[in-house]
Amino acid sequence: MALSTLALIVTAQLASAHFAIEYPEWRADSLTNDSYSQYTWPSSSGNRTDWPLTGGSLKLDLHHPWTYVFVNLGIGENVTNFNYTLTQNFWNETGNGTLCVPTLPLPANLAVTDGTQASIQVVTLGDKGNALYNCADITFRATAAALNSSECTTDSGVSYFAVSQEVNGSTSSGGSTGGSTGDNSSNSTTGGSGKNAAAATGINMTALSSVVGLALAFVFALSV
Repeated sequence: MALSTLALIVTAQLASAHFAIEYPEWRADSLTNDSYSQYTWPSSSGNRTDWPLTGGSLKLDLHHPWTYVFVNLGIGENVTNFNYTLTQNFWNETGNGTLCVPTLPLPANLAVTDGTQASIQVVTLGDKGNALYNCADITFRATAAALNSSECTTDSGVSYFAVSQEVNGSTSSGGSTGGSTGDNSSNSTTGGSGKNAAAATGINMTALSSVVGLALAFVFALSV
């Protein structure tokens, strides 16, 4: 009985360190499915969500006090190369809970048509520097619509801003907490703590810069 209780506690702690894609529908429940790991990205599962031709909604369930979020896109039926970024300026997110972005626009040079299949990859990075992955398979449809205001809600205390990348490799904030500017669009979220994610946790900024640099080198290498 004691071992069973311990196992449940460990499982709960592991689950709390991960995240979920609530919309579009993800490939599998990586919080409870032992064969699906958030440290790798498996092949397409067959379940697909219709997504608007100009870009659609993204809804995440995040389990960290703060995290960096990168969203990538790959075109095809069974994607292995996520070579487009939907977050040219990655997100600095604060708060545990649901984050919903009403419309995540596509890159200007990406032309898709009705019926084009693709996959969305969401990568998160926490204070330990480990990257976690989840994927959702989509089909672009002319008739698809973004989530409405009642479906796309963000929990109180959850917010993000886009982090701009300078040519010399240094980072600067692009936008303010609770919204996003300088990205592919001016997406916004509701709620917020009034502090950016790094400041809210009081972490060492030198260490943070190192983590971000390594993360950027790794995440953007996926587009090569």
